[in-house]
Amino acid sequence: MKSIFEFLKKYHSLIIIVIVYVWALVSVALYRYEEAPPGTITLRISHWQLESGVRDGINEMAKEYQKTHPNVRVLQEAIPEGTYGQWLSTQIMSGTAPDILEMGMIPYQVMLAYFNRYCYVITPFVNKPNPYNKDNEFAKTPLRNTFKDGMAAGYVNELQEYMMIPLSSFAIRVFYNVDLYKKLTGLNEPPKTYREFYDICSKVSKMTDEKGRKYIPVVGSKYHFGIWEGALCDMMTYKIIEKADLNRDGYVGNDEMYVAVKSGLLDFRCRPIEAKYQMVREIADFCQPGFTGLSRDEGVFLFAQKRAIFMTTGTWDAMSLQQQAKGNFTVGVMDFPMPTNDDPEYGDVVLGPRYENPGLGFNYGVTRTSKNPEVALDFLMFMASKENNEKLNKIIGWIPSVENTETDPLLKDFKPCFFGIYPNFNVWLGGETWIKWTQLASLYQVDPNFKFSRLADEFEPFYKTKGYDDFMEQMKDRKRAIPSNERFLTGFRSQAMLAPKDSDEARTFWIKYRTQTRDRQVFQEINVYNEIKYADDGPPFTKDHGPYEYSKEVIEKVKERVKKGK
Repeated sequence: MKSIFEFLKKYHSLIIIVIVYVWALVSVALYRYEEAPPGTITLRISHWQLESGVRDGINEMAKEYQKTHPNVRVLQEAIPEGTYGQWLSTQIMSGTAPDILEMGMIPYQVMLAYFNRYCYVITPFVNKPNPYNKDNEFAKTPLRNTFKDGMAAGYVNELQEYMMIPLSSFAIRVFYNVDLYKKLTGLNEPPKTYREFYDICSKVSKMTDEKGRKYIPVVGSKYHFGIWEGALCDMMTYKIIEKADLNRDGYVGNDEMYVAVKSGLLDFRCRPIEAKYQMVREIADFCQPGFTGLSRDEGVFLFAQKRAIFMTTGTWDAMSLQQQAKGNFTVGVMDFPMPTNDDPEYGDVVLGPRYENPGLGFNYGVTRTSKNPEVALDFLMFMASKENNEKLNKIIGWIPSVENTETDPLLKDFKPCFFGIYPNFNVWLGGETWIKWTQLASLYQVDPNFKFSRLADEFEPFYKTKGYDDFMEQMKDRKRAIPSNERFLTGFRSQAMLAPKDSDEARTFWIKYRTQTRDRQVFQEINVYNEIKYADDGPPFTKDHGPYEYSKEVIEKVKERVKKGK
């Protein structure tokens, strides 16, 4: 008895640990048994969406799916986005990844490797109808054609495969306090143009509440102002394309921007850049003092206090704002107020409305470690059907990704515009260039005495000289990718050669091999050579017209087609 007492006294800590450990194992085993009794299929689905309604929506879909698949249980794991990337990497490389994964929160090149090694290719299913659409107008429509973007969000160009199914659509808009707006302006309708918006903000900025505090026309914070700048001010830079689109692909990259400035085709005092920063100054002056040091939540708090009228964010915040304002004030939604062609300040740089990509997301793929990949894909198909996708997003408060679906009335104004202008301003070369620009742009936002002329004069010489090192490093990175691209292409070539001769499989792989060889190896190398030559020696065209030159006849034909709406 004495020896037992001494043993317990000596090892009591270890004994307690063992007992707790065994108890934990038994508890987990019993819990797993209860949620997935023998004969059932358990699917795990993971994501980083902690917004209100997301987990409720997926749980409801799981409940509905179980009605026709009683042996299937769906368990979801919501991981905070700050740790999701690390969690995803650990799970996927250890072979313990969930059956269904929301892909993201990791560097793109790493994600490509994960797609290639650990995820199922769903290309064979995208040209077949979704079986859960059998009772609607999409009964005979290929799966990819039921999505608003043709399922482009689920397509991985580098792999030439469809890898994910998108479940929601996202967009950004301007939210406003309807009651406060009417009280201060006497108007029922929100401003449609930038000039109306500017005049209203100017008027409101001079008004005070019953406590003598000034009303704030525009909610500012690091988060909110970035959206204002990207979705509205940056649109003023569209015409930079006429001078800097050196490869004529309809978009100005950071490399093309640098080459255009370095070679003299473009300068920072040009009208599009000047117009952008004139608008940045105007909107910054309408924000609350010190807004650049405020967080997203602090900006929302100001809006909820009924001290500010306009605030911008995306559909992901729409339901949360509605809930915060419930019983207190009415939340309205309007599009970004673009200047018109006859605007006295910006009419010369605005050529149309703001183009908006529908932005499908909430993308899910099926992992190869899944014991039931067919069932996992079937559940994704279930959520991607017209009726269920509409129901899922109605619960969450988001916009469905599927065509012909109904959206919450609050989100009716989020319909994207597919025709218009887009930003063409990109100075993010990296390294010292990025740091210098960030410092100067931040000073410009907060200091009304920091003029645009000073911004341009201080940055352009630095950009031309120090930026050359960043530019050349980027060109070297592209060349470094050639060996890895060759290994990637070898896989396509071997699959094409091993496939039955003249089969559809062989033709598919040969098409992928030729396309990727052209884009990643041949054209890429030509573009690198041309850009370095242009940066050093100047381009083979003049500053007067840049890479584009249109005859009067062509311009008249374009105008005529625009009038006819073609």
